[in-house]
Amino acid sequence: MAKGKTNAMRLLDAADIPYRMHEYESKDGKIDGVSVASKIGVQSKYVFKTLVTQGANGLYVFVVPVEGELDLKKAARAAGEKKVEMIPVKDIQKQTGYIRGGCSPVGMKKLYPTFIDKQAEELEIIIVSAGRIGAQIELKPHRLADAVNASFCEVVNKI
Repeated sequence: MAKGKTNAMRLLDAADIPYRMHEYESKDGKIDGVSVASKIGVQSKYVFKTLVTQGANGLYVFVVPVEGELDLKKAARAAGEKKVEMIPVKDIQKQTGYIRGGCSPVGMKKLYPTFIDKQAEELEIIIVSAGRIGAQIELKPHRLADAVNASFCEVVNKI
């Protein structure tokens, strides 16, 4: 299963940001965050998904708990936009360099404005995609924020 380091891992290494890699089997097609949490043996509250949106002024990245749903109004407020919407699935790879289900907030083609849901600040660690299906990275929330110049704000409803 091991395929070596991803771009996200190499960037974290270069920034001297410690992380732990988790790998999981994806052949069964169960790659949603709750399934991934179960496969790597952690509570789902630690696993976060990376969502990419677009507004009038560009793209924005949101890192939210897998059991949460991005509140587009809160997201727009955080981004300073009147409204934001999810980018079409067909555009994910073109805009980020990643495929759906393997989108990491670290190492996208560009460093887009990034927002991590405030719930992450209450956790010792969070787990996000490592940049490919079957691999996750675990790190401290503030270290992730450092890596992508993110801010913490409330962008999902409480779970």
